[in-house]
Amino acid sequence: MAGVSQTNVRSLDERKKRIERNPGMDYNPDLFGRLRINRSAVERRAATIGVRRSIKKDHQAAWLLRAISCIDLTTLAGDDTPGRVRRLCLKAKRPVRRDILRALGVEDLGITTAAVCVYHNLIETAVKELEGSGITVAAVSTGFPAGQISRSLKVAQVRESVSAGASEIDIVISRAKVLTADWQGLYEEVAAYREACGEAQLKTILATGELATLANVAKASWVCMMAGADFIKTSTGKESVNATLPVSLVMVRAIRDYGDLTGHMIGYKPAGGISRAKDALNCLVLMKEELGVQWIRPALFRFGASSLLGDIERQLEHHVTGSYSAQYRHPTA
Repeated sequence: MAGVSQTNVRSLDERKKRIERNPGMDYNPDLFGRLRINRSAVERRAATIGVRRSIKKDHQAAWLLRAISCIDLTTLAGDDTPGRVRRLCLKAKRPVRRDILRALGVEDLGITTAAVCVYHNLIETAVKELEGSGITVAAVSTGFPAGQISRSLKVAQVRESVSAGASEIDIVISRAKVLTADWQGLYEEVAAYREACGEAQLKTILATGELATLANVAKASWVCMMAGADFIKTSTGKESVNATLPVSLVMVRAIRDYGDLTGHMIGYKPAGGISRAKDALNCLVLMKEELGVQWIRPALFRFGASSLLGDIERQLEHHVTGSYSAQYRHPTA
């Protein structure tokens, strides 16, 4: 089956391309202080995603392959072991069975996930397993998931994770600073993490399900970008409400407005609750419509996911064979 257009699938070389980092800017509450969000309008717009556009057949397969290249394959469980992380890294290097790739005509593209995301104590295991693959190692930090430790400990965690070999750091913000409108405190906190990251990329997790309002989501997005965040991310995956399309719409529009003002492109990472290929397609459609196709690449877009990859691989097999296989045939690790 050679119908999948290779121009719509990112090769390994394309995936490695980087963009100019966001240097941040001075704290300026005038840029976000008066933001108001019309929840009804946001929800109406979000409800059109995946309805007005229907991606079918070869086009759908191509978009799903691109989605794979944007996954941060994640394991953040209390019973994580080195063996589990090694298996996850093997899956990251070969995310789709070779017979499926061969049938799609894309076996030579070197498709992998973008990164593997783990807790600090498993960074070295992941780095060793992924050596030479081009796949980066991301680590959660700053008291993930609740963030209820001192700033000095949070900064120390960031520095230790970078020293251990993580090239991307996913930090959690202090939700209390958002809920009490301590925007300058949030700015100073994130700026300290940015400095501690050095050359490692900083992904700021807003935990949007705990921020109470969409206006708070928008303001927190602005503050994190002003403080130098390379990515803004929805959730830890541990909250009761995680990545939703209304929240995604608010965050990507903040990214668009920040880019219009500064010229810097900020990445977006929806995480938590994205487990179906259909959810991934809806996110990709939103990104294309709101920010443009140039944002749909690992340098600017990631899925934080563990089970999503299995469902995408299952959908690709259906595209090839016309039949759905059992989920257990597509293990993540």
